[in-house]
Amino acid sequence: MRTPDERFAGLPDFGYPPRYADVGGLRLAYVESGPPEGEPVLLLHGEPSWSFLYRKVMPVLAEAGLRAIAADLAGFGRSDKPAEISDHSFAGHVEWMRALAFDQLGLSGLTLVGQDWGGLIGLRLVAEHPDRFARVVAANTGLPTGDVQMPDVWLRFRDVVRTAPELSVSRLVQSGCQTKLPPEVLAAYEAPFPDPSYAAAVRAMPDLVPNAPDDPASEANRAAWRRLAAWDKPFLVAFSDRDPITGSMAPVLKDTVPGAAGLEHPVIDGAGHFLQEDAGERLGAVIADFVRAHPAR
Repeated sequence: MRTPDERFAGLPDFGYPPRYADVGGLRLAYVESGPPEGEPVLLLHGEPSWSFLYRKVMPVLAEAGLRAIAADLAGFGRSDKPAEISDHSFAGHVEWMRALAFDQLGLSGLTLVGQDWGGLIGLRLVAEHPDRFARVVAANTGLPTGDVQMPDVWLRFRDVVRTAPELSVSRLVQSGCQTKLPPEVLAAYEAPFPDPSYAAAVRAMPDLVPNAPDDPASEANRAAWRRLAAWDKPFLVAFSDRDPITGSMAPVLKDTVPGAAGLEHPVIDGAGHFLQEDAGERLGAVIADFVRAHPAR
């Protein structure tokens, strides 16, 4: 399914023209800001948001001379939306984003910024294609294998998404923010989903997170952890201080990834799960400073 363009008219502070690429028969969307010759920074969102989430981050990166690329996952934003829950798998989303970033856009020397599912997908890409990446910024994310159960707050979220007769995407985003979002921002988060038939990805994603050792994605994620345990390029853990969903992953990432050693990892105060909403400019400055401080090898 494809959301009509008029649904995205008048987005606040997000006037970037959409760009599209065909990936396996799906049209995936992305936006760019900053000089085309700048070092590329791939910004990946999660559930249930879209690239609009990075509207406060992108100008900061562009001002620093970086090429900011914010992609919409399949099923979200302006990207095409596979209509059945069964159309979605962890491996499928990794492959769709791999094909967009590498086959279509030819990106290399990348800095990954991954939040929520953007990290789950992005860290798999880093582990499986390390030569494409120069740095990583993990922001309120992780890479579950199912060997440790997810926190109770996440299990409650999963159950809501599974069972609620009607889903309000904007309400889910608001619940992960510390700041009160204005009506026009809430409307922008609802824009990709004209009616419930467009929201299969929103319904699907929580059940794709491994929560048992024999989950379909568990072994691939364990393999990714083994590769990340050898990753010695710069790896920044930039979590907020008010995210009960992913907070426990910050020390795991710092202790496991060699590239995290010796870095000063910022804690972004006063921000919730969607730290891009609560502290987007601060996150942008953290990313820009990190890139400047660690030139590509």
